[in-house]
Amino acid sequence: MIVDPRAAEGVGAVATAAPLDPERVRADFPLLAREVNGRPLVYLDSAATSQKPEAVLRAMDTFYRRHNATVHRGAHTLAAEATDAYEGARATVARFIGAADARELVFTRGTTEAINLVAHGWAESTLGPGDAVLLTEMEHHSNLVPWQLLAARTGVELRFLRLTDGGELDLADLDRLLDRRVKLVAFVHVSNSVGTTNPVARLVAAAKAVGARVLVDGAQSVPHRPVDVAALGVDFLAFSGHKMAGPTGIGGLWARRELLEAMGPFLGGGEMIRRVTLAGSTWADVPAKFEAGTPPIAEAVGLAAAADYLSALGMDAVRAHERVLVDHAFGALADVPGLVVYGPQADRGGALTFTLEGIHAHDLSTILDASGIAIRAGHHCTMPLHDRLGLVASARASFYVYTTLAEIDLLVAGLHAAREVFGLS
Repeated sequence: MIVDPRAAEGVGAVATAAPLDPERVRADFPLLAREVNGRPLVYLDSAATSQKPEAVLRAMDTFYRRHNATVHRGAHTLAAEATDAYEGARATVARFIGAADARELVFTRGTTEAINLVAHGWAESTLGPGDAVLLTEMEHHSNLVPWQLLAARTGVELRFLRLTDGGELDLADLDRLLDRRVKLVAFVHVSNSVGTTNPVARLVAAAKAVGARVLVDGAQSVPHRPVDVAALGVDFLAFSGHKMAGPTGIGGLWARRELLEAMGPFLGGGEMIRRVTLAGSTWADVPAKFEAGTPPIAEAVGLAAAADYLSALGMDAVRAHERVLVDHAFGALADVPGLVVYGPQADRGGALTFTLEGIHAHDLSTILDASGIAIRAGHHCTMPLHDRLGLVASARASFYVYTTLAEIDLLVAGLHAAREVFGLS
């Protein structure tokens, strides 16, 4: 088992938070009451998508039943109500991530679209041959493929911070890789595979020292711990609603106002314009400039309800609960012969990627599903990371506010049972 016991920045801040009562929290999530294959559902796939509390379902249902209309363009009552709900949702979500100005939050379909928006709207008009973007080997494909496409279009060089064998960033080459040619440093806050929490403060300071902008993929941090864009000091933050107890099809890009003002639009059409003639068009103010067409109004309402729900739980408490789960899992999984967990234990996110000797990850997932235990199997959209670790595929169990210690114990029992099925005991 690969374990790094060293404490990382931020651990002490959550150590004193009161733990959640997951049994009480579970009562808020209707889907968790169902059975799968005749067994109570054990949902350990929250890094892929979280389940939704009643408050989110109710908020979206109420919008459709009482207020449904498109926003901004109508003078009638329903249009005004829908607009208030949509822009109110923006303000709520902006507060959730510590943004002082709600106009700095652009609603997107999620992290992937948010990063593509930066690649097209900012990088393509700003960067060119001779410039470089610094990434890492642990990036989700959503923070890798857009930059590969950018490099193909513009000639921008891509550079990569490598990983250590323990699943952390190897910063030994940081000074060599991060020179004045680097105009953007883009990295994941918390890895969706190895769970590593990256040293944001150090990377931001290094980037700013050479005049580079910083983009952080917050898909696995915004739902799980307090995130404050002002405190992070970054220029762009991308996140997804469906990973933070909200609906699918919505997320956000936070960016500094001056950057949004300078960026060109990503999509063209209605809503994002100030004036259109046959000869050309001018753009609406931010954030409308980046929200072409009818926006995901009900989804925004649902995302705001999710932000309120998590805020009521307390994000320090959410993080503290996750730490309890991770520590318990590391101890319990140590008793499974042939099992290797990848990445550090200290300040780890709530996703545990592992392999079990003698059993392919997909077979393992199928066996566990027969007992109602849902885990993820595959490369988790991190193929380069898996290549670095010498893996074709891995299994991943991921936790959230509704996960219990008993569910982790059921996972461990399921792994022992899988070894028996394959004659490994």
